[in-house]
Amino acid sequence: MTTIDPTVARLTAPGTPFAIGEQDGMRRFVNAPASLDTLIESARRHGDATFVVEGEARLTFDDIFARRDALAAALPVAPGEHVVICMRNRAEWMIGFLAVMRAGGVAVLVNSRGAPAELRAAVEDFAPRLVLADRERADLLRQSGYDGEILEAKDFPLTGGADFVPPARGRDDPATVLFTSGTTGRVKGAVLTHGNMVTGLMSVQLSGLMVLHDVARKMGVAPETLMVGRPQSAALLVYPLFHISGLVANFLMPLLGGGKVVIMRRWDAEEALRLIAAERVSMFSGVPTMLWDVLHRAKLADADLSSLTNIASGGQALPINLLDAIREHCPNAAMGTGYGMTETAGTVAMAVGEDFIRRRAATGRVLDLYEVRIEGSDGEPLPPGEAGEIVIRGPTVMQGYWNRPEETAAVLSPDGWLRTGDIGYVDDENYLFIVDRKKDMVISGGENIYCAEVERVMSLIPEVIECAAFGLPDERLGERLVAVVMGEGLDEDRVRHHVGEHLARYKAPVRVGISPVTLPRNGLGKVDKAQLRSLWPQLAGDR
Repeated sequence: MTTIDPTVARLTAPGTPFAIGEQDGMRRFVNAPASLDTLIESARRHGDATFVVEGEARLTFDDIFARRDALAAALPVAPGEHVVICMRNRAEWMIGFLAVMRAGGVAVLVNSRGAPAELRAAVEDFAPRLVLADRERADLLRQSGYDGEILEAKDFPLTGGADFVPPARGRDDPATVLFTSGTTGRVKGAVLTHGNMVTGLMSVQLSGLMVLHDVARKMGVAPETLMVGRPQSAALLVYPLFHISGLVANFLMPLLGGGKVVIMRRWDAEEALRLIAAERVSMFSGVPTMLWDVLHRAKLADADLSSLTNIASGGQALPINLLDAIREHCPNAAMGTGYGMTETAGTVAMAVGEDFIRRRAATGRVLDLYEVRIEGSDGEPLPPGEAGEIVIRGPTVMQGYWNRPEETAAVLSPDGWLRTGDIGYVDDENYLFIVDRKKDMVISGGENIYCAEVERVMSLIPEVIECAAFGLPDERLGERLVAVVMGEGLDEDRVRHHVGEHLARYKAPVRVGISPVTLPRNGLGKVDKAQLRSLWPQLAGDR
């Protein structure tokens, strides 16, 4: 039986800001504001502290809110109307999002990296009142034949709007739409409500407080003591803002906490090291490839990483050898991991610091607001330790997929249970372990092979930088498992033998391709297995 963490119990007790109680049959923060804009407005108190660093430009919280107010008042948007944001990471993207929340609109966050036809199709699906775009995306949309209203970032008003009165928005009103990655099917827009977003943000805030209180307890001091003289936190923004991790972890969380966001538009390991040192970046969150680049492709010996206090990885499991290397170079930084998805407005399970290290294979502990059950193929719940589909219920679960009623019904039950499509299990301490994607399972000769399990074993080979396992059609077996690895000094036989030594022999890939370059990724940083399948003949050679 799972016991309640005493720190959690203390921080969520009745009368506290994070008090948890049951409302409408679900556990919620009972003191949460009704709208995301109300929560955002609380960040105005950070005043003249720097919030955004973008090249040579520096904007304070006062600057951001002044421009937010001006744009919100100028937007021709009625409550509930769609406003598409289509631009690369920049301060105006953030201002646009905040202004849409202020005006009562619904911010539709499209992938700005699409081709003109893709951008047009995504925009027209929502029939938006307005599109907020940078010049490049505005030009692409116009070239595609889109004839709707576009407001370019360069034309955002800088002053005015001080007297604007925002319309009331409630917990169940839509706030934003983010898109799934599309690695297992067509891209879908997840509609997230104000309640979803507020709860997701407060849940991450609570997790941060838990870490702070635990550190204070171990040091024998009051939590407030640790906050005195603490430097401003700073996050290096490398995720796209249309990604749930970019939106929540690297934008809204620093905003609420008075932190600084350092924008990096194009990934470059050397530039990342320079920015970390120059801006005293304390939080770095990126995909494992970025972390490897920092450790192996940059001039790490000359870098100052002393400011880093929190390092997190997302998009895929962090290889054990890479984790150990990061801890060696950044011994003062707390490592963290989490599990969540676009459909849950972010994190459902989380572990940071010692909590992460003691269960490195886990994706974190299930947070207190959520119910998680593991179901077998017959839909029946499974006991702790047995793997099945992860099904989640909680106050951050999406309203549904935009304009996709059948696909919504396939994953979301009437009483709010979300079928994640992930295979995993929960142990008796409430740690969640991911085994694989349900749709990424390979059935070969009647045997179920979970690709993520094979990938974890391959990642234990010290020379492996990246790896991916996937299925290919096979006339006799139905599917055959193959893999692609990137790294120096690797050969096919060694990889296959390694997997066969650590797992059942039938789980060893029948073929292993060696990639000389980084594995292809989609717009959200995940390995693109569809593209790997198309490249397989080239990677496998003529043998």
